[in-house]
Amino acid sequence: MVWRQIHRWLGLVAGALALVLGITGTLLALDPLRNAWQAAPAAQDLPVATLVQRVQANVPGAEEIRHLPSGGIVVHAFDNGQAQALRVDPADGRVLGGYEPSLLPRWVKNLHRSLLLGDAGRMTAAVVALAMLVLSVSGLVLLLRRMGGWRQLAGPVRGTLAQRLHVLAGRVILLVLAVSAAAALVMSAATFGLLPLDAVAEPDVASIQGSQAALRADQLPLLQELRVQDLRKLNLPAADDPQDTWRVTTAQGQGWVDRYSGQTLAWQDATAAQRVHDWALLLHTGEGAWVWALVLGVMGASIPLFWTTGVVLWWQARRSRPRMANNSPLAQADSLVFVASEGGTTWGFAQALHAALVSTGQRVHTTALEHWRVPPTARQVYVLAATYGDGQAPAHAARALDAITRQPVTGAQVTVLGFGDRQFPAFCAYAEALEQALCAQGWPTLLPLERIHQQSAQEFARWGRALSQALGLPLQIDYQPRLPRTVALTLAARQDFPGGAGEPAAILRFALPARGLPRFAAGDLIGIVAPGQAVPRYYSLASGTRDGFVEICVRRMPGGVCSSHLHALQAGDSVQAFIRSNPGFVLPAGRAPVLLIGAGTGVAPLAGFIRDNTRHRPMHLYYGARHPERDFYFGTELPSWQADGRLAGLHTTFSRIPGGGYVQEVLRRDATQVLALIAQGALVRVCGSRAMAQGVAQVLDALLGPQGQSLAQLKEQGRYAEDLF
Repeated sequence: MVWRQIHRWLGLVAGALALVLGITGTLLALDPLRNAWQAAPAAQDLPVATLVQRVQANVPGAEEIRHLPSGGIVVHAFDNGQAQALRVDPADGRVLGGYEPSLLPRWVKNLHRSLLLGDAGRMTAAVVALAMLVLSVSGLVLLLRRMGGWRQLAGPVRGTLAQRLHVLAGRVILLVLAVSAAAALVMSAATFGLLPLDAVAEPDVASIQGSQAALRADQLPLLQELRVQDLRKLNLPAADDPQDTWRVTTAQGQGWVDRYSGQTLAWQDATAAQRVHDWALLLHTGEGAWVWALVLGVMGASIPLFWTTGVVLWWQARRSRPRMANNSPLAQADSLVFVASEGGTTWGFAQALHAALVSTGQRVHTTALEHWRVPPTARQVYVLAATYGDGQAPAHAARALDAITRQPVTGAQVTVLGFGDRQFPAFCAYAEALEQALCAQGWPTLLPLERIHQQSAQEFARWGRALSQALGLPLQIDYQPRLPRTVALTLAARQDFPGGAGEPAAILRFALPARGLPRFAAGDLIGIVAPGQAVPRYYSLASGTRDGFVEICVRRMPGGVCSSHLHALQAGDSVQAFIRSNPGFVLPAGRAPVLLIGAGTGVAPLAGFIRDNTRHRPMHLYYGARHPERDFYFGTELPSWQADGRLAGLHTTFSRIPGGGYVQEVLRRDATQVLALIAQGALVRVCGSRAMAQGVAQVLDALLGPQGQSLAQLKEQGRYAEDLF
């Protein structure tokens, strides 16, 4: 919890200033790239003495020679009283042109360094750098927790668009941001004297003029031995000051040379502070390492996306927490509802439960789970708990388990309802931990743990009916999720099937509207809102945007409002719908083989994967239905896709014909081929009923066990995903 709170509030408070520093830093990262492009590097064995001779022959009045981190040579000179900065070619001393330290206006660098506020701005920039260091460390901790460790860091990202973009941006910038921020702190410490760079006073030395003339550069032993690649700066002695010396600066230190005798008068080694500062300068600016400068530029350009998505996530969580009407005081309540929610969506379910209980005459108190306390008057306790990342508690409820174990057990019955996403290996793991802790402590239960997948209103409604029966109350839970803007879809064609068990089904193809729908892929979900209904019904898509139509497969359910409405549609009729992404199930790009397992109408998204497989990625479909003449959905298309190479293997089974069976039995029969595909890195996608998926999981675990593998490992690797109904 601490890491998430630190990350959230630092991002909100310091994010705006970090945005300014990120944008200006991206602009400043262009300078090392330009310098590297313009540089005419010296040969590795070129003596400094030779370079000086070439410069003096081409640049009158040369006073200082700088070897830039990019490898270029810049000469500062006075010509007729006019200061010059010239780029020269070390191979012959030829002037290549004038030198400008930056293409950007000076105010851009000042804005980056001090926010145009002088010393106060420099102090503020240092504080922001410290905040960015802590922000990046906390973000890295959270990212590793969410992805399941270092090994899974590059795995597929699940969640809403804002969550995925935030994680993707975090992958790009967090490590680099930590390094850059730490380097900025070192540079700030040097600016304010906390890191003394000139710990030793310069020696009081001077050239002693005798009868001899000043020596040429090629007569000075130090300049003959020193190579240009080791040089940083060389100050030539002034012509009008006979006591002036040569001054050489390298990464190892600096020395002073008598212009007449060639003797090294003094040498000062670079201090540890100077060496640290040199590294910090390179790591923060990219000077001398153009590849790193490019990385810094990409990092800076990603900060706006990182900050914006972070603010969006915070705002979504804030606005999704509703106010509870008729929220009774804790001491007077007979029903308690405790909520643990990371993104805030679980509060909507809590509000619906709260209102339903109040309507039956219950006195209800609803609060966050970290406020756990059960007075003796309470008869029922409901815990609605979401799971974050790889099985952790939401940020605000991180210490709730400790609070639960410290409170005495009362006679109240406890019911835990978990919320999560089945694509994560630790589906509803926090809710499971809560129930185990409560049971171990001795709390009586009213209902066993139920798990809600992807905030499913239908699953919540089923749980509500079970709760109503257990309580013996006419409980009407009216959960109405916030719906995105819908678009009218017009039915273009339909293909009807009588169904294998007397439940007719249809493949419905809708025309793709010119606008209104975001891009979608097979395996994403479409929410259909039937007339007069507030809760959508989700169906897996059998098509993608590139197909030019929207296609689903729908079985008419007894008493099903939405399925009955869809089955009544005729060509030209329309329905309101919206797209909901399903990133954990949609196939990522790649060449790894794909093992598709489905039954009944669950074949729809799998058929969409195959339809889109124009690059002939190896795909193998195991498909179970009841009867080949009654519910063999996509039965015409599948053989043609196999013929044109989009489907490598088709394995069907029908449970209502002699000699038939179930899809999990076919998997067991083809164990050798299935294991070979998994050994080749195959992705596995399962779609259909929960009973079918449970049977498939048991078979696959039985096959993988002797190989030292398990289904849980495939899930952790992002290779196994389900879409169940």
